[in-house]
Amino acid sequence: MSTNLHHLIEGRALSHPDDPALTFKRDTLTYAQLWTVVRTAAGGLGALGVGGGQRVAAFLDKRIETVATIYGTSAAGGAIVPVNPLLRPAQVGHIVRDCDVRVLVTTPERLTLMREELASCPAVEHVVVVGAIVEHDPAAHYQVHNWEQLLETGPLPSIPDIAESDLAVIIYTSGSTGKPKGVMLSHANAVATSIQPYLGNTSDDVILVALPLSFDAGFSQLTLAFAAGAHAILMNYLLPGDVPRLCAKHGVTGITCVAPLWIQIVEQTWPDEAKASLRYFGTTGGRMPKTILEKLREQFPDATPFLMYGMTEAFRSTYLDPVEVDRRPDSIGKACPTAEILVVRPDGSSCDPGEEGELVHRGGPHIALGYWNDPERAAEKFRPVPGRDEPGDILELAVWSGDRAVADEDGFIFFIGRRDEMIKTSGYRISPTEVEEVAYATGLVRDAVAFGIDDERLGQQVRLVVAPLATPFDTDVLLAEMKVRLPQYMVPGSVVVLDMLPRSPNGKFDRVMLRQEYGT
Repeated sequence: MSTNLHHLIEGRALSHPDDPALTFKRDTLTYAQLWTVVRTAAGGLGALGVGGGQRVAAFLDKRIETVATIYGTSAAGGAIVPVNPLLRPAQVGHIVRDCDVRVLVTTPERLTLMREELASCPAVEHVVVVGAIVEHDPAAHYQVHNWEQLLETGPLPSIPDIAESDLAVIIYTSGSTGKPKGVMLSHANAVATSIQPYLGNTSDDVILVALPLSFDAGFSQLTLAFAAGAHAILMNYLLPGDVPRLCAKHGVTGITCVAPLWIQIVEQTWPDEAKASLRYFGTTGGRMPKTILEKLREQFPDATPFLMYGMTEAFRSTYLDPVEVDRRPDSIGKACPTAEILVVRPDGSSCDPGEEGELVHRGGPHIALGYWNDPERAAEKFRPVPGRDEPGDILELAVWSGDRAVADEDGFIFFIGRRDEMIKTSGYRISPTEVEEVAYATGLVRDAVAFGIDDERLGQQVRLVVAPLATPFDTDVLLAEMKVRLPQYMVPGSVVVLDMLPRSPNGKFDRVMLRQEYGT
């Protein structure tokens, strides 16, 4: 039984050393080879003083060295902080300062961009450069090493004893307000995300890792693959057409993406061999528009769809049984086998079927340890559910998600929207996703995001930001189509047309930026 993050690779290296584990571009490592690289990286990091939960930040694109850094940090007893390679220096600087990163692993180009920012990161003692070493500033307070130097120390002689409750990973999430906050995951949290029997993963699977490793869903694609002894294919997402190409080349059997990426990918030309090998496709990070789901099922008629829901603080939460997709395509399903999901009123009592409430994640190994260095926000998000513990029991913290949902008579959950994204107009509360679904259903737009803007008469009115499928594009035609499908109070009062909607580094639509840019 794997109890630490690095055990996922170590165990497979002992039982199936020659099985393929990881591919990046033209390089493929077996489990034995990958474990050797991981243990050697652990030796180098240990020599730099990493241990006892000290933080190592990986500011890299996806490559073999990135995976070695992640799992090598775990084996050395440290905590890994995966940083999205698309972030700007100021954003990276905030993360590095916030959790007192001791070792930063990055590329020469990113180090050059980060030099000014690192001057205000006093906890950083070492920077490890993957690639040609850059000229070092003698006035800098940190030492610079290249990756080859890190590996010269050799494999870590002995792996320290690490409790499954110890800190393993800190994932920074942007949230809707304030600076990014670091979600602390224990080894038990990180390993639990990989054990989801409903996907049926085996050593025969080939899993495409397309999402960023700094995103919980992307990180879990590695743990999922290694826990099953499957073969993980690393991909740095640039163009939608790269996805079917890699799927055909490697015989990919499983892909999970967020809905905005699927919107792009499903429109590509897929080779027959890519379609033939795909066993399942999954979606996470928000509800999948019906029209896109239908296109995916047409594109991959032999693949099983898994509609999943979760959040970094309580990943993974729910999935919709594929046999229910036709009957309940709007549902996010029921709780995963190792999770408990509640729909509750503000006082913690259970909502009746059909009654809107807040989604609360409780129980199982998925509840994170809290937010790094932010007890105030942690106390708001991580708190007990009243009446759920017996007198004398230790109060068990749950994650109050802020997501609005309802459950039907059979216990299937339907996502409504974020509490702080709900649009309040004319006395009604509108879910942005309901408006967006109708915009997609017109067949006129490729991307759509709805939000509320202040309106003296209505409280708020609906503003819709879209990227059209084709030009010329007439907003009046779009609104006319939507008026047929929506009550008047839900019809957008204004439409903003862009060539492309901005996305966050995790591939989701950047709703915060859109509200800031077009919300007045």
